[in-house]
Amino acid sequence: MTALALAIDPPSAAAAREVPSFEAIYEQLFDFVWRSARRLGVAEAAVDDVVQEVFLVVHRRLADFEGRSSPKTWVFAILLRVVSDWRRTQRRKGGHASYDAMASTQGEMVDERAECPAGALEQAEAVRLLHRLLDELDDDKRTVFVLAELEQTTAPEIAEMLGIPLNTVYSRLRAARIEFEKALARHRARESHRRAP
Repeated sequence: MTALALAIDPPSAAAAREVPSFEAIYEQLFDFVWRSARRLGVAEAAVDDVVQEVFLVVHRRLADFEGRSSPKTWVFAILLRVVSDWRRTQRRKGGHASYDAMASTQGEMVDERAECPAGALEQAEAVRLLHRLLDELDDDKRTVFVLAELEQTTAPEIAEMLGIPLNTVYSRLRAARIEFEKALARHRARESHRRAP
């Protein structure tokens, strides 16, 4: 390859445009998409449908993926749009039932290897509490909080995924942490008040 050809189309740019197969994306990101959909507020009963819609869009648009971002970033952007559409549909239908009304211990991301039923129940209760606390955050803060705190995504990666400035990520994350802690404190106060003789 000539120097001019390398300057115009360096190998790293060509490699970046290599599109992973749908199967590879599905295998690598299914759990991330499922967890993220649930954590972004999709009711448990609708998570499977939302995740299926995400991967239908991924399959349909895979040829358009240019490799300018990671597949995870690209798929997360699709997930955000699908979740937004789901929320809009729920609002048109008059809102969705609260998480507590729809939740059951089945279908939750609970470790099935828990040593005892009490441990599994405790873990399921913790997951339900997490989702209730996340429901108290607005969408922008919730998204940043889920990515940073639960998915351990770095702030620069979050900025790229959401297409927002890095300082906005830090600002939203700081505000989300404060609101989450306040919501947790309110929950603990209610629990201790309820248990008090």
